[in-house]
Formats: sequence, structure tokens, C-alpha cells
Amino acid sequence: MTDVTRPHSTGSPRRSFLRGAGLTGAGVAAATVLGAPAATASATDRPRRGEYLWLAGDHHLHSQYSNDAMFRVDDQVQRAIEHGLDWMVITDHGNTAFSSYSVPMLAADVAAARKASLEKMLVFLGMEWNMPGAEHATLMLAPGKNEADFLNEFVSKYDARVNNTRDGTPANEALAVEAIKFLYRGVRDGRIPDALVLANHPCRLGIDSPHELRAWRDAAPGTVLGMEGAPGHQAAGLPAPGMARGRGLYDSAPSKYSFPGLPAEAYRTHGGFDWMTATVGGVWDSLLAEGKPFWITVSSDGHQACGDWVKNPVDPLDQSSYDTKPYDETGRTFMTTGKFPDPIGAGRPVTTYSGLPPGAYSKTWVGATGRGHRPVMDAIRAGRVWACHGDLISGLDVRLRSGGQEAPLGGRISVKRGSSVRLSVEIELTEGGNYAQLHPELARVDLIMGTVTGPATDPDTMTAPGAHVLKSWDVTQTEGTLTLSHTLKIDGPCYFRLRGTDGKRNAPGPYGAAVDPAGPVIDVLGNANPWEDLWFYANPIFVDIRKGSL
Repeated sequence: MTDVTRPHSTGSPRRSFLRGAGLTGAGVAAATVLGAPAATASATDRPRRGEYLWLAGDHHLHSQYSNDAMFRVDDQVQRAIEHGLDWMVITDHGNTAFSSYSVPMLAADVAAARKASLEKMLVFLGMEWNMPGAEHATLMLAPGKNEADFLNEFVSKYDARVNNTRDGTPANEALAVEAIKFLYRGVRDGRIPDALVLANHPCRLGIDSPHELRAWRDAAPGTVLGMEGAPGHQAAGLPAPGMARGRGLYDSAPSKYSFPGLPAEAYRTHGGFDWMTATVGGVWDSLLAEGKPFWITVSSDGHQACGDWVKNPVDPLDQSSYDTKPYDETGRTFMTTGKFPDPIGAGRPVTTYSGLPPGAYSKTWVGATGRGHRPVMDAIRAGRVWACHGDLISGLDVRLRSGGQEAPLGGRISVKRGSSVRLSVEIELTEGGNYAQLHPELARVDLIMGTVTGPATDPDTMTAPGAHVLKSWDVTQTEGTLTLSHTLKIDGPCYFRLRGTDGKRNAPGPYGAAVDPAGPVIDVLGNANPWEDLWFYANPIFVDIRKGSL
């Protein structure tokens, strides 16, 4: 496939710098380019769009209680505030040390961070769950008096690294479903106020099969809400002296428990997004074609970032010893304490790590009814969510209307067959620079329509033949509010979703130009600059056909 290349806009010398490796030297990286301010404002001055307050967040962040990370909870909070986030979830890895030692300390740090930063940041306690028989997932808990005890019980019972259930066997897959039902019962019975799960980097290793995604979603409706549409670790594709791997660390190949139906290109990102999301008519559309909620997000998967200083003597990047090497004279290790020591600001700068700070590149925006932990979770559950890379846009409001009905992202309306519906879109264009000190420019917006056909007869269905790009708008406006609309008649149950791009790397999608004339392009291993290939994706709005209509 041939890329359709859009000319680069002019900018500072940093543009050519980032087009290459993203680094000219460790000191420069740490002190300048990778320390630029974010483009977005904080929640204290977020405007409302209609009845919703749109808050930016990151549901996948690690701290010193992960065996491959280093920052204190408060460090991550301050970094997230600096880069324009309003909410965040600390999701340290489940393992025996986490189960045995970490949770009470982590919960105390989260509670302290909430108290210290409540006006600027909503901090959630969670974990990155090693799902039995599958990949990782975010577990996000609403604040409550029992949240630490409940989390500790959950990780002890159901984390695959704790109970050795990672292999993709039927028994382990069944255990994952049992765990999801445990979370559902915990909320139903009042043990915890709320809990939700999002599958992380689903195609990275190829071990999250379509039938597992469906089983998790259906096991306890409202608990498993969706997946990362794009993984973190977006700097991993920068060439040397960067990490020179795949964006999102998507550079593996099929293994023993990988789902055999996945093609080779599923193990790579496409415009930084997971293949399941990026393919029009692919896995995500096949899930939406059932008419059931399944939302997408983005995250940083924040461990360390390019330009961070790694502490000595323990180097979390050296995975041969990161959790067993003593870090003090008494011989303590992560595995005997469940915690790395506080970073001390000494060591060596990281030029080869894969991450970017929370909020610096990946933002998940949620339309909350107010500012608070529960409104954020309610917004995610409702699907009032859009996801953006590199601050390509600064705001989005989408409404589908028919007669007196109106639905936002994640919503649905019910109409008679043959009725007209009108989609209205307002996009706030980014007028300043992003974290890389580049000015992102939106080049095109695509409206994607899919047919709702009902529950899949084959749980491993990966295609949705009715999904296609219905309309595209070329964008020349560079500031202010971009207003778009489209009206059409409805012949059957369907859904609509949006995506947008800077237009720098496009090609026809896997199912041809008639389905997707200018979709994202597969990312090149070791030569993928995330700042020169920006996209946003919005979750769908559904249309049901009113009973009794012809």
C-alpha cells in the first residue's frame, strides 16, 4: 500500500530532531524537548460542553510498587497534573510481592495523594491485573473504606502471576470469568462502591482472543467495559538512540497460546493504535455490531519515560535483576518488600525507554456530569469517551439527533425505520504546541457507520462486513471550533463512530478502499515517530429501530 503523505507544517528545529530518534543527547532530552509543557489546561478551568464536563485521564500508570517501575505515587500525580490530566489510576503489577506486601502501602500513598491533590487530580486505586489465560487489564476501583482489603483479596485469588494461571487453557480462561463475576458481586453486595475493567494492549502478544473479549464483557455487564484502543509505550518505535522497537512494544510473533486467527499485522500497531481498533470492519466493529457496549481508551502505561533519570543501584530497565537485586546494604529487594526505594535524582538518564509521561501524549477524555471519582467511572461506563494522541484536538462534542431525541457518545436513540437522523460534531482545534513543542494540525475527520446484526453466532468472529467509512471531511481550518454535520435516513439498527488524523500516513484499509479509503498505516519497527502520525478515535452512538416500525 502507498502512503498518502501530507506536507509537514513548519515548526522549530525540534521537529527534525523528533522526526529522527527523538533524542540528540541525554542531557538535551531530559532538560528540553522531553520536558515541554502540555497543551491542555487543568480541570479547574475545563469548559462544559452541554451538560458534560470533559476530563482528561490515564487509566494505566505504574509506581514504585511495580517490579519494573520507579516513581512514587505523588511523583506520578505531579507529572500527570503538569501534562494536563484530571484523573488517573495507579495500576501496579500483580505478583506475589504485590499480594504479600504492596497493597497496604500503595493504598496509603493513594489516600495521601487524594488528600494533597484533590482540587487538581482525581486519583484511583487499581492494579494491572494479569488475567488468567490472557493478557493484562486495568482494574479500577472507586474510593471506599474497603478498597485496599478488597484489592488484596482479588489479587491473591485471581492474579495469574500469583496463582500460576497465565497459560491460555480453558480452565484458566474460566477462572478469568469467575474473577470478573467476583468483582460484579463485590459491587452488588456493597463491599466496594464500584469496579471496572479495561483490557490492556490486547494484540501485543496475540493471547487475547475475540471469544475471551466477548466472554469477559458478557460475564458481568457493566464490569468489563472495553479495551485500550492504543497501547502506551508510544516512544518505543523511535530509532536509535531510542529503543528502536515497535510502537507500544508491539513487536512480537505468535506463541503457544496466541489466538491462531490473528494475522501477522495484528502484532503491530497501526498509526499507534491496536489492530483490533484500527481496522474498519475488524474486531472492534464486530463487537459493536452486536449492539452491546465495548469502549476504547488510550493510556501511557507509564513506568519510566525518555529523559527520566534511572536510580542506582537498582535499574528497573535491567529486567534480569530488577526485582531480585538488593537495593540497600541490608539486602532488601523488591520481591522481599513489594516496593522499590524512592528515586533519589541520581543515576543515569534514560535515552532508550519506551514511554512518555502521563498526559504528555495519550489522553482519554470522559464526559462526566460533575467532577468526582464516581462521575468519571460513570462516564466510562456510559461510553462518553474519546481518545487522542499528541493533543491532535483539544475538545470534542458529538450528538446524534432525531425528532426530540438526542444521544451523546456511548448513547443510543430509537427511531422508526426510514427516519432521518442528524449527526452534529464540534471539534476544538489545538492552537498551541503539544509536549513535543509541535503544533498538531487536524487534516481529516472520518465518519464510520456499522450495521448492528445482533449477537455473534461464532464468539471468535473478527469481522463486521457492514462497517465502512461513510463520509470524510478534509480540514483546512487551523484554529477555533470546527463544526461538522451529516444527515441520513436509517434503514436498520446501526451505530456511528468518528476518527480523525493529521493525514501524514494514510493508506486503504485491510478490506479495501471501498471500506476504508485512507486508514492508518502499519508502524515500522524501529522507525516510527509517534509525533508525526496522530489520531483521535471516538466511541460510538447506537441507533435502534423502534418496535413495530416497518
